[in-house]
Amino acid sequence: MSLCCFHLTYRIAEPLEYHRSFLKENCRPDGRELSEFRTTTLNIGSISTADGSALVKIGNTTIICGIKAELANPTADAPGKGYIVPNVDLPPLCSSRFRPGPPGEQAQAASQFIADVIERCDQHVTTLCLCWVLYCDIMCLDYDGNILDACIIALLAALKNTQLPEVTVNKETCSPEVNLEKRQRLHIHKHPASASFCVFDDSILIVDPTAEEESLSTAHLTVVTDEEGRLCSVHKPGGSSLSREKLQDCINRATARQREIHKLIDKVLDSVKTAK
Repeated sequence: MSLCCFHLTYRIAEPLEYHRSFLKENCRPDGRELSEFRTTTLNIGSISTADGSALVKIGNTTIICGIKAELANPTADAPGKGYIVPNVDLPPLCSSRFRPGPPGEQAQAASQFIADVIERCDQHVTTLCLCWVLYCDIMCLDYDGNILDACIIALLAALKNTQLPEVTVNKETCSPEVNLEKRQRLHIHKHPASASFCVFDDSILIVDPTAEEESLSTAHLTVVTDEEGRLCSVHKPGGSSLSREKLQDCINRATARQREIHKLIDKVLDSVKTAK
């Protein structure tokens, strides 16, 4: 048996032991260090029919986000604010682990997580007595772990790409009139970004896990911070506990990751403006 076949057989037969053999050397099967993110690429304005859009790749994980804006009446509990409605879709085309039909548990949890981040960052859009509702459809095209980070990047980039039409009120009819020829960019108040981690054997912490690493880990953790280094959210759905020191390490890494993502989005936006 060749060495390549041996490694493949070992990985299939004993996946946890296979990963442990790398982790004890402070590396991972794909060659990354434990605290190293996969290559992140971003394309903005990918969907011409949307008001804003973005496509993100973190390693093989691929997420696309399209935004459509509609005018509506504000809600009674927030009369001066519009709202953002995120929806995460994990279709069968992105991975064999997902089935056709209504959104599964993981998709619903991801949608709720993003909605919570938006609420904590207090993002809203208004115009006159009406408000804008931004429907954000976030679809996974290729699932290889860490979709929360990719979803947050895709949503933020798509929001920064969004251009809303000018709205005025007709003095005679008192009804709103939308001018699709005049548009202005959406003002983004906060720029959150997340960093996701997995724990192996209740003690070894790795960043940006693949789908295989997620399935073998004993805990998941996602930390969201904004551009001022403030902690927006810590999402840990059960699993083994983390020490205070390890949690602080995660927060520090998430803060650094936010700066990296902010620079990436601004760089791509600048290149799009230059191309036009």
